[in-house]
Amino acid sequence: MAVRLAIDRAIARASNGHAEAIPAAAVFRVDVARQHGAVRVCPVSEVDIATIEQLRARIDEAMAAGARRVILDLRQTTFFDSAGLHAAMEADTWAARTGTEFAIIAGPPAVQRTFELAGLSERLPFVDMPPG
Repeated sequence: MAVRLAIDRAIARASNGHAEAIPAAAVFRVDVARQHGAVRVCPVSEVDIATIEQLRARIDEAMAAGARRVILDLRQTTFFDSAGLHAAMEADTWAARTGTEFAIIAGPPAVQRTFELAGLSERLPFVDMPPG
């Protein structure tokens, strides 16, 4: 028995034979911005088990490059599950061991709720804007 998800139906309806439609929510990317010795890692869309390796790779690259500050910017993140929480904790632990400054720019309320439910809102270094 095949399972068709709502996203599959949306693609089937939008497809006109010339191009396949992909809903915006299904597109994931990680933007990276370097500025004044800091690297800002910005996941766009949903961070979950399917996308976490892309996010981890960008965080690892920033840390391996010797950035003085690594900032996880969640403002464009629409969903954040336990895989994302684990990655944030790993980054915080690594930063503490190496003397790198690590900060998180809070995401939308639904994303922040994940941190609150896990009891990590007070433990992780949240900031309003990237340190200067």
